[in-house]
Amino acid sequence: MHEVDPTSQSNYLQIATKHITFDWTVDFDNKVIAGTATHELIAKIDEVSEVIFDTSYLHIEGVKVDGDAVQDFGLGPKHEVMGSALRVPLPRTSSAGSSILVEITYRTTANGIALQFLEKEQTQGKTFPFLFSQCQPIHARDLAPVQDTPSVKLTYGASVRSVLPVLLSARRISPPSDGPAHDGKIIGKDEVVYTYDQPTPIPSYLLAIAAGNLQYQSFQVPDGKQWKSGVWSEPELMDKSFWEFSRDTARFLAAAENLAGPYRFGVYDLLVLPPSFPYGGMENPCLTFVTPTLLAGDRSLTDVVIHELTHSWFGNGVTHAHASHFWLNEGWTTYVERVLLQIIHSPAHRGLSCVIGYKALLDALAFFEDKPKYQKLVIDFNYGEDPDSAYSRVPYDKGANFLLHIERTLGGLAVFLPYVKDYIATYMGHSITTETWKNHLYAYFQKNGSEGQIKALNSINWDAWLHQSGLRLPVEMEYDLTLANPANALADRWYESRHTTDISKLDFKSSDLDSLDANQRAVFLERLESYNESLPTGHLFHFDKLYSFSTTLSAEIRFRFYTLVLKSPAAMYFVQGAANWVIGADDTGVIKGRMKFCRPVFRAMFKVDPDLTISTFRQARTQFHPIAQSLIAQDLGLDLTGLRGSG
Repeated sequence: MHEVDPTSQSNYLQIATKHITFDWTVDFDNKVIAGTATHELIAKIDEVSEVIFDTSYLHIEGVKVDGDAVQDFGLGPKHEVMGSALRVPLPRTSSAGSSILVEITYRTTANGIALQFLEKEQTQGKTFPFLFSQCQPIHARDLAPVQDTPSVKLTYGASVRSVLPVLLSARRISPPSDGPAHDGKIIGKDEVVYTYDQPTPIPSYLLAIAAGNLQYQSFQVPDGKQWKSGVWSEPELMDKSFWEFSRDTARFLAAAENLAGPYRFGVYDLLVLPPSFPYGGMENPCLTFVTPTLLAGDRSLTDVVIHELTHSWFGNGVTHAHASHFWLNEGWTTYVERVLLQIIHSPAHRGLSCVIGYKALLDALAFFEDKPKYQKLVIDFNYGEDPDSAYSRVPYDKGANFLLHIERTLGGLAVFLPYVKDYIATYMGHSITTETWKNHLYAYFQKNGSEGQIKALNSINWDAWLHQSGLRLPVEMEYDLTLANPANALADRWYESRHTTDISKLDFKSSDLDSLDANQRAVFLERLESYNESLPTGHLFHFDKLYSFSTTLSAEIRFRFYTLVLKSPAAMYFVQGAANWVIGADDTGVIKGRMKFCRPVFRAMFKVDPDLTISTFRQARTQFHPIAQSLIAQDLGLDLTGLRGSG
């Protein structure tokens, strides 16, 4: 019995897409993509009489089945979350195993969430417009009519006409990536046809497109590797982007292969997006999208790449069946990311990442105290419920801690990593549920383990980890604190000084931070935030004077500083600076579109000065991605429809 995806209206259990051929034109003037999507579908049962696709805000112009026009296709009523079901009757009843071609002519519209067209002023170069997509979790239906569920895995090919260079989540066929930009034609004027092929089956949420004034530079790849790697960015960011990522990306991917098996996608490129991109990264196959906030200038944030490339096995390879099992993507990826940190750096680096993740997890669990359903690993979504509403660190860090707990319960990495490899090999290319994963875990150790290991598995409180809510983890976890201890000690010194009224007697200096790396500095700030009592205003002014956190260019540090001071008696002194920073009305000049930063800062500002927060959001709302706009509005209790009407 298959679990039905609660966020799709398609009939993918009866007939499912095997391959899509896209023929698109990117129209920057009208901010649409127009063309055709031709589905090759395979019937899964006998007597299939129609195909149902998910769509959202698409204008459907025509449908053909096996080359013949169909007049009686129908677009259903608009569901607020799931969009409109496109029903295509089949001229003949299909039997199990038979194939059929359905060609849909359509164009996107401005109301969709998946595509963000940026004005040239919103780019780094400020000369050409820009387009990028974000289809996860259920927004591929804004880009094309698809069966928009991760339970369906498909290959695709595409021909895309554009006056600006085009990138897709697939392998470039022509023109060559390492050839002249835009095939040597005039960028912004001449139309070029870009062709791509994705021969490895992927879920629809990994369909991706970007187009803009983009250049490419390749990375050196270790000897013997069959894949290629490089970075794409606007020309103005290429030197920074190449320097930031060129040393580590290929060696990170090689290390992941040693742990998880061969990389299957042939190309691993990074694309540095404009600042409205709402995530740290998006694991689109062949082309990971990354936020420009990773360009720290010191390679201190490149470990995000470890997370994104690990998705090549967890998510892009072994995929969750639907949104209720999202933790199988993110929990596994975060767990293996931290194992790779141990392999690449040291066990202490794994421990430090766990410490940072645990703080983020506690914050997320507290945020959902009034929505305890979203504190669970396996979320029982109602039919048509928006999975974006549940987006948080819970699937990442509760999931990773769960797997760490299983690893320790069974006897450590030496026991657990062979199982991990078997899990990948067994389900690579498949979409699975939590129950399927758990059954395989038991089956593996029944075959390859001992009676004691089965008893160890039976000792785990599976229900508490998977299905129960709460503000804490079911088990008190311990981490390697080697790197966290110096940061915590400095924070403790500051906290112990809070009763010293004469600031001149404080024994702190700007060199306190010299021995702490960027992640340790983050832990230092988070430790200070965790105390029951805030530092006095005078202390915080002195604190910032010494360490210059309010002017640092590191977004990771700046946002933690603001979340610290906006909970303190000094909040009114810093709230305007936080407002300026989050919308780029400061020396950085760019909005902080990454939701890890903008959402908590807006929430913290709102508790200090609601009027300033709302006016700041109104002023810059359209600079943020539609997903971020919607969730920030929810956080602030605003009606986004009314805001759109007011400009």
